[in-house]
Amino acid sequence: MIRIGVVGLGFMGSTHLQAWSQVSNAQLVAVASGDPRKLEGDLSQVGGNLGTGAAKVDFTNCARYSNPESLFADPSVDAVDLCVPTHLHAPLAIQALQAGKHVLVEKPMALNPAHAEQMLRESEKAGRILMVAQVLRFWPDYVRARSELAEGSIGSLQMAVFRRKCGAPTWNPWIHDAKQSGGGAFDLLIHDFDFCIHLFGMPAEVRATGSEQKEHGIDILEAELTYSDGPIVVVSGGWQPGDYPFSMEFTLTGSEGTLDYHSGLRRLSRYLPGKPAEEFELTEGDGFRAELQAFADACERDTPDPLCPPSESAQALQLALAAVESRRSGRPISP
Repeated sequence: MIRIGVVGLGFMGSTHLQAWSQVSNAQLVAVASGDPRKLEGDLSQVGGNLGTGAAKVDFTNCARYSNPESLFADPSVDAVDLCVPTHLHAPLAIQALQAGKHVLVEKPMALNPAHAEQMLRESEKAGRILMVAQVLRFWPDYVRARSELAEGSIGSLQMAVFRRKCGAPTWNPWIHDAKQSGGGAFDLLIHDFDFCIHLFGMPAEVRATGSEQKEHGIDILEAELTYSDGPIVVVSGGWQPGDYPFSMEFTLTGSEGTLDYHSGLRRLSRYLPGKPAEEFELTEGDGFRAELQAFADACERDTPDPLCPPSESAQALQLALAAVESRRSGRPISP
């Protein structure tokens, strides 16, 4: 049984708490937050764009700390789940690893490649698991699409388009500060850049366009990833003005058919010539639970999860930064 400490009780911390309750070989033993109200289990003011999490949590059987360092020093904690603002990912992950804890850290891994490399070195030095919560690798529709591609069910892949959009968040003031979050398009599309690396590897270059108008809640980007011997790959989306609903989607066009998914419209569906559309019945469950289960299993066997290696999370960071730089400069960038 892996004993878990969760640091940060905001949107993603609340979401993870719900998922941890469904992981059979993990036990929540400690939480940390600078908000006394949240430490009492009142998460009713927590906002988010996925409708996940819980308003009230029973922390009676948990140690409760007002700062991460105290939780890291707790000998009853085997592993920590860091659900904190992005600029704290690297320093807190490094502290936790140095304290001998396994670490799951929310995406993006860090704000710059140097910090990501330091996290990788500390994990190796400490002999502890480091995993980044790139949840698309565990999301049922994306998992099934990966399998369908591997099986060649739509022929050879010709083009892949990934989209992710939402209104500019109002529940996390820090996310609007690029020094703390990396910016809206970076923070949001890191999911899709990571999944592209998962499927296709690192591209030779990225060329991006878009617009960043913070005063209007706009931070959008469209990036084309160039592979020397692969399909055309496009990642697009970001923050939209107004109270725009969250959605994520993809279209995978093959030589013999198409796979398509839209979070607000339909589950993963396959379209083949001369056949009716096929919507897959997926029973794999919740992506967050699967992600945390993979981390707990990795901690138990003391071996990194092969589906989500931190080295690829570091590559996703590089690719997302390259896309943002290409948008700014108008030049193609080699990540």
